[in-house]
Amino acid sequence: MRASMPAGFDAKLKQHSALLLKNDPQYRDMARRALGLEATTCDDNTLVNQWLGKELSDWKGAGYYVNYTAMLDVPTYDALLFENSSANQTFGPNGEYTQRLTKTFKDLQRFWNIQSSDIVLAAMHGSTLRDRNKLIRTYEAGFGLNEEDAVYYADLVLLILQAFPELRNGDHPIFTFNAFAQEGFEFPPYGTIPSKIIMGDGIMQAYTGIGFGDVAPQAILAHEFGHQIQFQLNLFGDDNTPEATRRTELMADAYSAYFLSHSRGAAMQWKRVQQFLQVFFNIGDCSFNSTGHHGTPTQRMAAAEWGYNLANNAQKQGHILTSQEFTKLFEAQLPVLVKK
Repeated sequence: MRASMPAGFDAKLKQHSALLLKNDPQYRDMARRALGLEATTCDDNTLVNQWLGKELSDWKGAGYYVNYTAMLDVPTYDALLFENSSANQTFGPNGEYTQRLTKTFKDLQRFWNIQSSDIVLAAMHGSTLRDRNKLIRTYEAGFGLNEEDAVYYADLVLLILQAFPELRNGDHPIFTFNAFAQEGFEFPPYGTIPSKIIMGDGIMQAYTGIGFGDVAPQAILAHEFGHQIQFQLNLFGDDNTPEATRRTELMADAYSAYFLSHSRGAAMQWKRVQQFLQVFFNIGDCSFNSTGHHGTPTQRMAAAEWGYNLANNAQKQGHILTSQEFTKLFEAQLPVLVKK
């Protein structure tokens, strides 16, 4: 199999994919670290990393081929470019998160005062990796390969799935261990890609596996919806610095906690939300000098608790702050949060 691979094509795949994908990298980076594709100085003894390690315990030689063919990114790109409607979407390998996420998405649209009717909520499934037509179109559109090379890689992926049963025919959660928000953009010759939120099966399976299936899907979705608020309010500046990323991520954490705990939002019990967030925020982000830095676990929890307190301590219980009002209050609080 290795002998049949053309030299240099793995570098070409990575080059094209890096140019296209501009979304929240934290989950993708975790997946790559779990596979040993990226080094980290972070403490990897978190519950999620332990769960991923167990899921990967039977992998032997598959990692090389997964990396070479960019299989970690293929489901992401296919969902990003081709899942352009919320209709008929199912979430989870067996649709087990569909009802909950669909309801939460509608609640978020009603809760926040932004134009959200055209935002697409779409799923990312590992089944993409065993669909030859989807593989070909994704290698062409997402990775910039010509038809001949795209067909070659598509058939190679199908062969790899047959050769390595530990990949679970594409259904291994590592392939969809991701969730992100994307602002709409033009992508010639494929047309307009709408604003969307992509929810991967794998990230939800992981948190279900460690006991947070009742809250994790809603919390992750609410965080990503927060990024859609930021897109519409033009809150992403031109600065590509760790401090700038930390600001928008802590803000999304606060948006999420406010919605999750608000009586007219998800109305979740804060103690349970807090338990999840303590795990969620300890996923290993110690990239303090990276433009993908999300803030320390302490800072992220402080932002979430601030969002909760804003809802819980409001004089008019049931009143929902506008996204503009909430953002203004958060910006004033940010210097305090980053000192945590």
